[in-house]
Amino acid sequence: MSNVIIVVILLIAVVLGMRETIKHFKGEGACCGGGSTKPKKKKLKGKVICTYTFHIDGMHCSNCANAVTRAINDIDGAVAKVALNKKMARVSCDREIDAHVIEEAISKRGYEAILMK
Repeated sequence: MSNVIIVVILLIAVVLGMRETIKHFKGEGACCGGGSTKPKKKKLKGKVICTYTFHIDGMHCSNCANAVTRAINDIDGAVAKVALNKKMARVSCDREIDAHVIEEAISKRGYEAILMK
């Protein structure tokens, strides 16, 4: 009888774990730093003078995409549009900003940014 109870408890634990894993892979879970808070909308003060497109490695969910967006938007004169499904970020700038500055800001959040030509 005690073996049956142990098996039932293990099955319940596995089912609960699978629910969270499925949410994670759908991008609905609270992984990578907790609850999903959308970054504030940011508009550039001047005219767009350059744009960059980066491939972002390490994004798994909407929380990851929000973290990358915040990292880029924290740079004065840059605004981001991040596409989680494509693992890409498009950065528009209203002043000269070196691509390495953007890459560094993203890497400080734990992601790898690769400038696309």
